[in-house]
Amino acid sequence: MDFAERHGLRSSTQVAAAAAVEKEIAARALEVVRLSFPDQHGILRGKTVIAGDIAQVMREGCSITSTLLAKDTSHHTVFPVFTPGGGFGLPQMEGGCDLLMIADPLSFRVLPWAPKTGWLLCDLYFADGSAVPFATRHLCGEVLARLGAAGFEFKAGLEVELHIFKLDNARLAPADATWPPAPVEVSFISQGYAFLTETRFDQIEPILETVRRDVLALGLPLRSVEVELGPSQCEFTFHPQIGRASADTMMLFRSAVKQICRRQGFHASFMCRPRLPNVLPCGWHLHQSLADRCGANVFMPRAAGECLSPLGRAYLGGLLEHARAATAFTTPTLNGYKRYRPYGLAPDRATWGHDNRGVMVRALGGPADPATRLENRIGEPAANPYLYVASQIVSGLDGIARKLEPGPCADTPYEAAAAFLPRSLEEALVALRQDPCFADAFGARFLDYYLRIKEFEIARCRAEVSEWEQREYFDLF
Repeated sequence: MDFAERHGLRSSTQVAAAAAVEKEIAARALEVVRLSFPDQHGILRGKTVIAGDIAQVMREGCSITSTLLAKDTSHHTVFPVFTPGGGFGLPQMEGGCDLLMIADPLSFRVLPWAPKTGWLLCDLYFADGSAVPFATRHLCGEVLARLGAAGFEFKAGLEVELHIFKLDNARLAPADATWPPAPVEVSFISQGYAFLTETRFDQIEPILETVRRDVLALGLPLRSVEVELGPSQCEFTFHPQIGRASADTMMLFRSAVKQICRRQGFHASFMCRPRLPNVLPCGWHLHQSLADRCGANVFMPRAAGECLSPLGRAYLGGLLEHARAATAFTTPTLNGYKRYRPYGLAPDRATWGHDNRGVMVRALGGPADPATRLENRIGEPAANPYLYVASQIVSGLDGIARKLEPGPCADTPYEAAAAFLPRSLEEALVALRQDPCFADAFGARFLDYYLRIKEFEIARCRAEVSEWEQREYFDLF
């Protein structure tokens, strides 16, 4: 009996899928398979295994160092891994010991841009078969299980903005190999402000065509490719998916686009607001609804003139109630808060409206519309998708349990009397600490872990002398 079977880590569907993966690898004569897990920041990490060993690896797992869970966004280690409990308070994490990556065979893909290469998404487990509590894909699965126990399933569609630049200088000189490394030098592939014009789209279509074809070849449910308002800015939207699938899609999409573009001499960035002249910020809007066990949309209202059912309104009330705390997950970088500006098609306070692009949550649909949904416009494209999705479900479930009312629709969202969204990551972390809902849902251990990593990033930022400080004080004083 192998490790996955011994600990009951696979369903019968996954067992059948694993056998199919082995056959496909042989039929396609693949040479290697990448095993990847999503880390705490939503970055894929892992190892590449020779194809002939993949059957054994899928059964017994692949070891990987636990120190990867101790990293901040610069890949510096935050936790004292060589102290008792490894800084995590868990003996299983002490000393940089190994964890096991267990592949989800249902995630198997053949990478179109990487010759003879397969790909598998993995979950993290300890040697005793228990799940690693800091693994965000597993955490999202637990939240979805609670939603299922309440009689609902989560349905989400993605609307993701990003920048694609021409790569001018990869900064590979030894002097550029700082930690983190010097940022690459880029130029625009288009000028901006010709929003959704066909001619502007055609200018950047050659690289978008390459991305589009490879994304579709991966089996991702791509819906549209659009040219956005800013220079070098574009948007990809995806058809709705059930459960954790939308987060998995975002995970693979983001990594795929960066790899595809780099091989073609471009640099794709999901950073919210790059420090480049005339660049505009990017967001990630999450369209979401709940369905009952029969698949019916429970947000769809029955009464004429209503845009949401009572349950949908309560879910919306939860999103607004916990918006400030949830921002720590929807907008987890210091840079992301530079997007929240009034009159900029990005929210600056916790408001909702019916088909209004200035609010935080946009209600779409109505009676007899099975696509009735909520579009949360708060997120940045760099967010960990599992934490983004989980934060929405946790907030919405609390709204349903408490029958929260969202209040009146905000027709003038930038003047509405509503709680302002955090102006910084630091403010968001304070709000997260003060909201018991997420400690109850995610567990105090995970929350302490997440807060420590983010506070370490803030401390590193504060220790740097910024260009603003240099310009403001160097000559004056």
